Amino acid sequence: MSAKEELVAVYDAAGNPVGSASRARMRAEGLWHAATAVLVRSPDGRRVYVHLRTADKDVFPGMYDCWSGGVVAAGEEPWDCAEREVAEELGVRGVPLRHLFDARYDVDSVRYHAFVFEVTWDGPVTHQPEEVVSGAWMELTELRARLADPAWPLVPDGRLFVEEWFRRLDAGELS
Repeated sequence: MSAKEELVAVYDAAGNPVGSASRARMRAEGLWHAATAVLVRSPDGRRVYVHLRTADKDVFPGMYDCWSGGVVAAGEEPWDCAEREVAEELGVRGVPLRHLFDARYDVDSVRYHAFVFEVTWDGPVTHQPEEVVSGAWMELTELRARLADPAWPLVPDGRLFVEEWFRRLDAGELS
């Protein structure tokens, strides 16, 4: 089955699963769906892994992202999706996920409920070549500086989530 034929979970605007549709139909019709985002953080908490997306991604191609994740498949739980996606995209396996917060992203035809997680990782990072061109660890101070530059090509949903993550971190809601 091709990626466009893959069945994804369809949600309503309130965040309830209501069925499934092909990925192609979900994108074409701007259907509400669910997706995960996983921040990969160094054990000292001072760095996150930032990667460059491939030019043929179906959404936000060729942009930087500090989140690994993807669309929740039909019948899949968000937690399982997060574990699967961070393993597929970056080779991060066998470490516990920490749920950070949930969010909504609704811009143009991209409409989804985000389940946002983080993991702590000190092992090797292995890129999935179909999705990730390159990547590197970035100090939080550098990430903050780049976020201040609206021209930095960070995926817009990832920008929203990392700004919320920093807000919560600064407020002492996250450690």
